[in-house]
Amino acid sequence: MKIRVMNISDYEQVYQLWISCAGMGLNNLDDSKEGIERFLNRNPETCFVAEKEQKIVGVIIAGNDGRRGYIYHTAVNPDDRNQGIATKLVNKAMEALKASGINKTALVVFSKNIGGNAFWEKIGFTSREDLIYRNKTITEMVRIDT
Repeated sequence: MKIRVMNISDYEQVYQLWISCAGMGLNNLDDSKEGIERFLNRNPETCFVAEKEQKIVGVIIAGNDGRRGYIYHTAVNPDDRNQGIATKLVNKAMEALKASGINKTALVVFSKNIGGNAFWEKIGFTSREDLIYRNKTITEMVRIDT
């Protein structure tokens, strides 16, 4: 298995991987090819894919705002799980964020994503009970839950 920086030419394989994973929350704007391309342009060294025999089997989208790191849409092909791929992707992204001067990383996981929450807890991400996550839509989008 090889881990490398993600580029926009990986989008189709990455999107197919995302929709193969239960619990992913996608939408038609941010997760479109154009939306991901914007993110990659802004964060060119912190997003990674894992490949086996030229097939993408894992992905992590990570970036920062200059103060905090953020992880989005981490996924591993269901047939390739429990082999350490997600942990290697997270470690690679965390190293890249640290090299950018970032000291703390956050992420959001749907409460119903039992497997995802178990994974993040297992590798040391804690839950914050003192926060309320809020957002406001600027542009209407269609949500695609898998």
